[in-house]
Amino acid sequence: MTETNRLGRLLLTGAGGGLGKVLRERLKPYAELMRLSDIVPITPANESEEAVRCDLADKAAVDRLVQGCDAIVHLGGVSVERPFEEILEANIKGVFNLYEGARRHGVKRVVFASSNHVVGFHKQGEMLQTDCEPRPDGYYGLSKAYGEDLSRFYFDRYGIETACLRIGSSFPEPKDRRMLITWLSYRDLAELVRCCLFAPRLGHTIVYGMSANRDKWWDNTAAAHLGFHPQDSSEPFREKVEAFPPLDAADPAAQYQGGGFVKAGPFETP
Repeated sequence: MTETNRLGRLLLTGAGGGLGKVLRERLKPYAELMRLSDIVPITPANESEEAVRCDLADKAAVDRLVQGCDAIVHLGGVSVERPFEEILEANIKGVFNLYEGARRHGVKRVVFASSNHVVGFHKQGEMLQTDCEPRPDGYYGLSKAYGEDLSRFYFDRYGIETACLRIGSSFPEPKDRRMLITWLSYRDLAELVRCCLFAPRLGHTIVYGMSANRDKWWDNTAAAHLGFHPQDSSEPFREKVEAFPPLDAADPAAQYQGGGFVKAGPFETP
């Protein structure tokens, strides 16, 4: 792939979710046809879109979903901490089914929405490289660590290139002090995905999804070949965020990079 390429058919899973809706609009210039998928119904806006309702845990359905696509942006799955049984279906079986479909149909590039929660039990303030020790902070983080390992296997054995985006906190604006560090603007998210889709050399790359924020916990030096240069910063929101009292220093959410995810669960049924 080169920077001048425009994809024929781009598959976007999780297109009905928060970030899926953002990327549905912002990736349109880079594909002749967007194939949109989610477990909920989606209505195509025009002839440049097609919609396929799909349960990621259904291997045959995912195989049909992937067929005919030139690249995949995989956002689909459970995006918050939930009981393991829910995570298992969408995030673990689902990502396996997606890569099996890519292997069978010759799709050679995937952008996988991983998460900062792969490293959530590292202490706040610790500077992490992209090859640091994974320390998942819950079932969700475990599922994303599995996806990163799975994508590495499919690159090593089958040559399927993947960018694993350890997305920080992608919202219209940061909501708390932690997000002043982890925030990723929608504009920077879309640019990061674009860079991953068209980088001449991708291989298997892990990259942290963060804007050009003042304070940092993550180092993307090893992902410099993507050519990603974030344009936004959380700094304009600092005064608003810091007007609220900070968390107690003894709160695990104030100690670990995963924030509140380190406290979620257990999800025991009475």
